[in-house]
This record gives sequence, C-alpha cells and structure tokens, in this order.
Amino acid sequence: MSRASASQRRRQFLLVLLFLAVAGAAAYIWRQLDRPTAAPVASPYAGPVPVTVAEAARRVLPVQLDAVGTVTPLSEVTVRSRVEGELQEVAFREGQRVAAGDLLARIDPRPYEISLAQAEGQQRQTVALLRNARADLERYRTLHRQDSIARQQLDSQEALVRQYEGQQQSHQAAVDDARLHLDYTRITAPTSGRVGLRRVDEGNFVQAGDAEGLVVITQTQPISVLFSVPETRLGDILPALRAGRALEAEAWDREQRRRIASGIVRTFDNQIDPATGTLRLRAEFANDDEALFPNQFVNIRLLVREQDAAVVIPLDAVQYGARGTYVYIVDDNGRARPRTIALGTASGGWVAVAEGLDGGERVVLEGLDRLRDGREVTVVDTVPPAAT
Repeated sequence: MSRASASQRRRQFLLVLLFLAVAGAAAYIWRQLDRPTAAPVASPYAGPVPVTVAEAARRVLPVQLDAVGTVTPLSEVTVRSRVEGELQEVAFREGQRVAAGDLLARIDPRPYEISLAQAEGQQRQTVALLRNARADLERYRTLHRQDSIARQQLDSQEALVRQYEGQQQSHQAAVDDARLHLDYTRITAPTSGRVGLRRVDEGNFVQAGDAEGLVVITQTQPISVLFSVPETRLGDILPALRAGRALEAEAWDREQRRRIASGIVRTFDNQIDPATGTLRLRAEFANDDEALFPNQFVNIRLLVREQDAAVVIPLDAVQYGARGTYVYIVDDNGRARPRTIALGTASGGWVAVAEGLDGGERVVLEGLDRLRDGREVTVVDTVPPAAT
C-alpha cells in the first residue's frame, strides 16, 4: 500500500468522527429544547416573616448584680489537746453536730490527778506553817507590848509570816495549774457546729498543741458567702450598706438554674484589691437545711435597688448597627418597623428603655435576621411581659 493511500484513509476516518460528534451534540440540544419548562422555585424570602414578639411593659425593674462567691464558714476551729497523754476516749461521731461545751475526747487523767494531789499536799503543809506562824506573831506582839521581848524578835516573826504567805500563794497557784491541766484532759467543743473526720484514734499518744489536731468543727448555721464586685458598682452598694439597709442576696448553683438559699449582705472589706479592681463582700445565710457547704462555689445575685415605672423589654430584642441601638416593632398593619431607642439599666435578661418606646408596643424577639423596614410579618408566638 502506498503512503498516499494511507494518508487518505486517515483523513476519511477523522471526518467520520467529526460528523458523529456534531450529530450527537445536535441531538442533545434538540432534546433539551423539546423538554417542558419546570415550574419556578418559590423564594424562601417571599411572603410574611414568622416572628416571635414581646410586649414592652411598664413595671418595676429590680437592678441586680451578678457575682461568683465561695461559701465560707463564720467559724472554723481545729480542736487540739492542751496536754499530752494517751487518748482514752473519742466521744463524737464523724459528721455529728455538736454544741459548745459538749465532750469530744478524753485524755488519760491519772498523771494529772497525781500532780494535783502533790500540789495540794504542799499547799496544806504551807497553810499549816502559816497558821502556826500567825499564832506566834500574835503572842510576840502581846509580849512586845509588855516589854518582854525585843523588837527584833517581833520583826523576825512578821517576816516569817510574810514568807509563809508567799509560799502559800505559790503553792495555791501550783494547785490551780494542776487542776487546770486535769480539766484539759477532758476535751470539749469550743464552739457549736458540725465535726469533720477524726484525725486521731483511741489509744494513740497525743502531744500538746499538735498541728494536726483531733478534729475540725465548722459552723454551718448560719454560714456566709464571700464574693467580689467591681469598684464601678460600689456607688450602688456602699450607700445602702452604710445607711443600714439590708441588701438581699441569693445563692444559685453553678448552672444558675436552681436557687439554693436567700440571705443578706452583712459587711464589706476595708480596701479594694488593686490587682482586680474589686471589693469583697460577705453575705450571711441562715442555711437551716444546710444546702450551702463550706468551700462550695455559688453564683450570687445581689438586689441593689429597684427602678420604678420603667419600660422593660427582653435584652435579646436589642439590635446594634450603624443607626445606633434599635429594635424592630410590629405596627398595627402587621409590618416590621425599626425604632431607635436609648437603653437604661439592664438586669436579669431585661433592659429598661429610657427613650423610644412606650408600654404596650410589640418588639420582635426572634426572626430578626430576615426583617427590613416595612416587611410583612406573622406573629407565631408572644412572650409575656416580665413579672415584677
């Protein structure tokens, strides 16, 4: 086969492929033009926008301050022995509530009973000597008045009486000290509260003033919470405390879902912490049910004051933009209208509106992302006004 014949066949093959490709493209375009037109998809932004609204209500707004606090006992005592000896008895149960003066433990008293007996014996001896010296002194005074003895003998007897009086005082102090040490073998509760886990078992030798101690007594009724507030809020708090007005404080759990206890603020620290710019306050709680536990972390809600006759809306309804602070209201024709407002005090998820709203107007709370001025809305839910 010649070279010219092979080249001619190749050109014919390429022309056939090109024809088939053009014919396939033409058939595909014809089928697309012949297909019926599909119905247009409705825009999700057409029609009224479903929204949730809240009514702007005129009411008393409690102004609250939120803080994180730590439950702190008003009294916590580590009970230690004042004398050394064998621990003969533990008279409390772990976790038991005790009153001041209740017996907690007993140290072996026998060595201290012996010391007391020795001191009392020495005191009796000195008392007998003093009594005899005083009797002799009275006789010497009589004889001196009769010029039967010299003045020097009388002076010596008076000095002897004073010597025995000093010894008698010293021995009396020794008796009191021995009796006191004997009393210390009976360890009692210095304060009322709840005892913790005992740190020493019966039979152990106890040292006086042991740092570990026998047990810790914690006062839990009443109990306090220490918390800090920013120095910028002191203007709301300190005048009320200095005037003697009780500020109500509520203790809530970590998730702020359950109120644990209610109490009042008792006092505040004498200086601001320069590192944090905060001042510490102490709130006291009766804690009758012992729901507050020492060293527990709680959230504190402090009622600072009450703002009367304020127009109040949910804080989530407030929008911020180039026009400033504004909300969307729903007019009588069911359309959304932006309204510029001036905000007042915020507390507990609600905010007072100083300017721009009247009581009874409806503000949009949910569905804000699809609104514009004049957009038709459908109210699907209404949040009731906040209770006073």
